[in-house]
Amino acid sequence: MRRGLVAAGLGAALLTSLPVSAQLLPPPENPVEDPIPPRREGEGPYARLILRGATMVDGTGGPAQGPVDIVIENDRIAAITPVGAPGRIEPKWRPAPGDREIDMTGYYVLPGFIDTHVHLHSLNDPQGIPSEYELKLWLMNGITSARELGSDRPLEWLLDIKARSARNAITAPRIDVYPFLLDMNRPLVTPEDARARVRGYKARGADGIKLGGITAPQTLAAIDETKKLGMHSTMHHDQTAVSEANVLDTSAAGLEGMEHWYGLPEALFTDRSLQHYSPGYVYQNEQDRFGEAGRLWAQAARPGSARWNEVMETLLERNFIITPTFVPYIATRDLQRSIHAPWQADYTLPALWDFWRPDPINHGSFWFDWTTEDEVAWKENFRLWMQFINEYKNRGGTVPVGDDAGYLYNLPGFGFIQELELLREAGFTPLEVIRAATQSGARALGHEDQVGTLELGKKADIIAVKGNPLANLKLLYPTGTIRLDPADGKVHQVGGIDYIIKDGIVFEGAMLRRSVRDMVTAAKAERGLEPGAMPVAMP
Repeated sequence: MRRGLVAAGLGAALLTSLPVSAQLLPPPENPVEDPIPPRREGEGPYARLILRGATMVDGTGGPAQGPVDIVIENDRIAAITPVGAPGRIEPKWRPAPGDREIDMTGYYVLPGFIDTHVHLHSLNDPQGIPSEYELKLWLMNGITSARELGSDRPLEWLLDIKARSARNAITAPRIDVYPFLLDMNRPLVTPEDARARVRGYKARGADGIKLGGITAPQTLAAIDETKKLGMHSTMHHDQTAVSEANVLDTSAAGLEGMEHWYGLPEALFTDRSLQHYSPGYVYQNEQDRFGEAGRLWAQAARPGSARWNEVMETLLERNFIITPTFVPYIATRDLQRSIHAPWQADYTLPALWDFWRPDPINHGSFWFDWTTEDEVAWKENFRLWMQFINEYKNRGGTVPVGDDAGYLYNLPGFGFIQELELLREAGFTPLEVIRAATQSGARALGHEDQVGTLELGKKADIIAVKGNPLANLKLLYPTGTIRLDPADGKVHQVGGIDYIIKDGIVFEGAMLRRSVRDMVTAAKAERGLEPGAMPVAMP
């Protein structure tokens, strides 16, 4: 697991040369127990696999095409062959039979989704959920690539999971690892400490760095170091330091992108230099933090104003990437709807319900006195925020999709599909939504040459759903949606991604969904709960 970490003595040299405050902890002799079992699901890759007669949305933003036959050889797309027109397939145009063929008549195929903001939890974390559970939630929702933005577990633990996924030894998306530069157990003191920690993470194999929670001088130094090392970077501009460095400051220093929206309204202030805080506000009181965050966009420059355009044009010139992560915040505008989402009964582990209930300790569990006034404020917050993001996309900005799940009644994987619906609400067309979830995500991760679109030579990362998700994104949820069948006059549950292909390995969506439901059922049985029970009662 630790091969390559101290190649040519580089890692060891870094460890001994850093200031005491920034020295890296050596990799643990006995790493945190990894409960992820070897892969049992999925078949392939095949010498030749043909998806027959599909309607294809390639992820570039181009319209649907089809029917097409997609030929996959091992883990790569070898051919995409049009075979006629809808309702008229020409057999003479078909590629020769393959080792395995799947009839895709009536299916839409899309590139595998790319989630650019995830956190992999484990039984050792406050959520207390198995890593296997979260990885399968991601995959069954069509996520074949993910960017991990900070975990309480050792970096080596994450890098080992990344390597096992790359070998397809476990059932999981491929993973890029961006450790959080902030470490409460090893505080940074100087800007040089921040640079040293970036170098240390690079030496240990990190793909990039997530910034936030440190001083402005430390932040700017760390960003500069990532540029020198050719590392990717993104940032959560938290309220404790955004007055000294908002997105204009960090993007000028070379930061590649931002998460959420903190730091953006502050760059849009015209009649103040600081966010208005109530006199009794305390940041660590999360009801204060999130309650007043929902009133922040109303303090920014108006849409279409000179300052609005100035900030947007500056960020566009810098090719700045904005991952909005709308979905973690939707509970703030309609708490009860999030609690009772249709997937919570069958797919949410009891341990997550425990973590989500109002609790002054758990992050995002601040629902002590959440009011109608708070929800109304957040609805207006969303309106302004969404307007900026939609306009940023319209002007050519890169907006990928991330769900930051595990908090605020936001279930991993399902949150990603919710994010697609929220982008649609913001004004993205369905094709723009799919492009954000695929090509834009690949660009954000620097993997556009490998994944993100259905093109010859790229990785065979493909999802297939019965029906047209451009007409109804709800078809992508594992719980699907309901539809009246004129043939029998009955309402049926339809949808769910039927096939998830990663590296040419074919996973059946129904099998992954059943595996996750079985985990939830077993966990509920241990507590004496019925399979469909929702343990949502407040303390």
